Amino acid sequence: MSNNKITSHGQLPFFILTFILTFVMAPPHHVGSESRLASPSDQPYRTSFHFQVPKNWMNDPNGPMYYNGVYHFFYQHNPSGPLFHPRMYWGHSVSRDLINWTPLDPAFAPTEPFDINGCWSGSATILPGNKPVMLYTGLDTENCQVQNLAVPKDLSDPHLREWVKHTGNPIINVPDGIKHDDFRDPSTAWHADDGKWRIIVGSRREGTGMAFLYRSEDFVNWSMWESPLYEVAGSGIWECPDFFPVCVDSNNGVDTSVMNSRVKHVLKMAAFDCGRDYYLIGNYNPENEHFVPQSELTLGSLRYDYGKFYASKSFFDPVKNRRILMGWVNESDSDEDAHAKGWSGLQSFPRSIWLDQNQKQLVQWPIEEFKMLHENEVSFKNKSLEAGSLHEILGITASQADVNVSFKLTNLEEAEELDLSGIDPQVFCSEMDASKKGKFGPFGILALASHDLSEQTAISFRVYKNNGRYTVLMCSDQSRSSTRNGLDKTTYGAFVDIDPQQDEISLRTLIDHSIVESFGGGGKTCITARVYPTLAIGDEAHLFAFNYGTESVLISELSAWSVKKAHINIEETNGGAY
Repeated sequence: MSNNKITSHGQLPFFILTFILTFVMAPPHHVGSESRLASPSDQPYRTSFHFQVPKNWMNDPNGPMYYNGVYHFFYQHNPSGPLFHPRMYWGHSVSRDLINWTPLDPAFAPTEPFDINGCWSGSATILPGNKPVMLYTGLDTENCQVQNLAVPKDLSDPHLREWVKHTGNPIINVPDGIKHDDFRDPSTAWHADDGKWRIIVGSRREGTGMAFLYRSEDFVNWSMWESPLYEVAGSGIWECPDFFPVCVDSNNGVDTSVMNSRVKHVLKMAAFDCGRDYYLIGNYNPENEHFVPQSELTLGSLRYDYGKFYASKSFFDPVKNRRILMGWVNESDSDEDAHAKGWSGLQSFPRSIWLDQNQKQLVQWPIEEFKMLHENEVSFKNKSLEAGSLHEILGITASQADVNVSFKLTNLEEAEELDLSGIDPQVFCSEMDASKKGKFGPFGILALASHDLSEQTAISFRVYKNNGRYTVLMCSDQSRSSTRNGLDKTTYGAFVDIDPQQDEISLRTLIDHSIVESFGGGGKTCITARVYPTLAIGDEAHLFAFNYGTESVLISELSAWSVKKAHINIEETNGGAY
């Protein structure tokens, strides 16, 4: 559970299940909104295919899962206003395609001594017999972060509208030596050959961030392992941890409990102090609860996304054998703007994630269902972009689009010599903004651009060489994204692990009014930005391919689509949108 507005950045015994199900959660608590939801004409920054709530505050994704033909998505929600408040509820929406979502009443409300001050983040686990169970953090009467258990009231209801909180909550209390507010966000559980379940919970001891490991035979009584699954001195508190296997020889996802020689494990932590999601890839041994990463965690470690993306959660989708990831994308405007809009917070578009063939990093890509929203395709091949040139992409709705382009470079021996080792790519991209010419770069696209280019969000690449090797840098420049002042216009940057001698440099960007999600190198590097144009709105938005470098580049192929509006969290009178 992230508790601030970030600006930078196996089987449950039948008798126990029956015992839990005899206690009914309090009826849904409906809370009136303190904020006015502006009319559609006043909402240029509401999105069309990203998950968001009709009004008020939303942050961390919670407990995503698939159950009996329905995808469930829960989220941290303040139903009383558009700003963060610690007394959180769990919002709940359902879908059959991960594109269109129908809202339900809140799944959890702060009603009991163990969560009276807030129902914070947690995770879903599907127990044997297809029985969902939820673990979540509650703020108790003393504002201590404790871990709680809940199960559906009616397993025959595919919507799982009502949940029963275990009367024995909390099932895990704050460990000795840990501050009362440094212990949160239990992970999805996994099961090992010894018959025990495992979870991790984010925490810190003094300045050392860590993931405490707990084990249980019955999913109710949990014991802490003698040492954390992993810890890093100086990293601050970890929250929203995730731990899951990835195939070493396939793009398919696997269930969280899979452990064999064909998988590695990913440990992801949300580092609260810097507002970033980091992850490590390594080997896990459940016999001694030992996780050995391939590299150590540093500020330069791997991240899911190098822009606005935090507190993410993944889940295994058994329908298509894939692992799906979503993350909270917060606002870049002010609290006053949130009150004027009546809402705050988005979720990233769902991404499939898998281990790259080199086994050094993860790859992410928008889920394939996105194609159902495509219309009005435009495409071309083998177009040269000369030095300093622009090419407008016409025939699509530029404020609501999906664009996929591949660049091919020749004469790479002409690339500038520059040693980028030890350089922070975000700082470098900030200093070398899109207006500064190099030899190979910047080249890419200008999204949400005004006709006169006074507003533009530039997603671009630069290529450098050092001792005969080439480095590809990806930048997302928000410095000219809006003529408004008082916005966070941070420029983001990251390296892309590709060799431009062997591979074309690809870029896919999802543009949705106030969010720009970009996937470089086939999804090896992802950068998400929030932007608030005043000129490039609706039909006044333009989309360009550009090359401001002094060397020409070739667009080997470009395809772009207008994107239809998805049906997201709108009440239906005919039985639902999905």
